[in-house]
Amino acid sequence: MHTMSAPDDHHIGLIVVDHGSRRGASNEMLETMAGMVAETVPYDIVEPAHMELAEPSIQTAFDRCVARGAQLVVVSPYFLLPGRHWDQDIPSLTAHAAERHPDIPFLVAAPLGLHPLMAQVVESRVAHCLAHVAGEVAECEVCAGTGRCAIRYATDTETSTSLEGTRP
Repeated sequence: MHTMSAPDDHHIGLIVVDHGSRRGASNEMLETMAGMVAETVPYDIVEPAHMELAEPSIQTAFDRCVARGAQLVVVSPYFLLPGRHWDQDIPSLTAHAAERHPDIPFLVAAPLGLHPLMAQVVESRVAHCLAHVAGEVAECEVCAGTGRCAIRYATDTETSTSLEGTRP
């Protein structure tokens, strides 16, 4: 384990990485989130990446960060809780990506976890969903056009059908 002083903000590359999905809309949401992060953080270099199933990969994002002048690459898992992906998969994929750039160190940051702002995020999302079902606001960006943000009962046809075959 090495310690170092971080380069200035203009030379830190930040990769926001999620699992990746076969569902294009999910992958596009990560690109939107990476854009939101880029508008918020002081770093000039921010890239999205997917751990698997979609591009850009961690390798692609790491290469892009270096091409844009990164002297340190920080990988931020867009995951709620620590698990195998954070503990093993992402560090391994990042180390492999770094092999092309042996002079560029990297850091895999912690997942979102128990950060105090996460409680506010949960409260905000739930409040929006409740306001939507009360007819006060439109669906959020996640539910838009899906009709999923609705009060349901176990006897609802859609709910009962979606649960068929999942019971022991």
